[in-house]
Amino acid sequence: MVRGDAEVLNHHGRHAVPAVADLVAQWSAAGRPVVFTRCFNHPGSSYERFFQWRRLQEPPETDLVPELVDKTGYTLFTPEATELVHRAGWTDLVFCGIATESCVLKSAADAFEYGYAPWIVTDASASDAGPDVHDAGLVVARRLIGTGQLVTAEDVVR
Repeated sequence: MVRGDAEVLNHHGRHAVPAVADLVAQWSAAGRPVVFTRCFNHPGSSYERFFQWRRLQEPPETDLVPELVDKTGYTLFTPEATELVHRAGWTDLVFCGIATESCVLKSAADAFEYGYAPWIVTDASASDAGPDVHDAGLVVARRLIGTGQLVTAEDVVR
């Protein structure tokens, strides 16, 4: 399972945190691997240039835990993560987290294009921009990776 990073956690996305934590606990208990990502928004990035977004550029915001895949964009598929997925021989990738319409969606769409089976856990994902944007991300996901690839946490642990 790959969890999209919590770039912005606010009142719109807080409800997803317990769902993600519970899913990670059950997934890990079953002996399945979990990968977390951390976004670095370096000075001069596209985020800064086009959105004037200057968060996640330095500690303490970037000081999380060391066992993370670092990325500077929306997708999981950095060279490091791509090698990890390939080396592990994973064929299915399960995505959840913040934000449905960007990091989760982009990673799932990239997984689809790279030939993996992407799954988005709809009730363990949210948007920091609110439920309408979360729903819009799911509409786009259905178009990009297929309706059957959107599942609930209950589906995943079953």
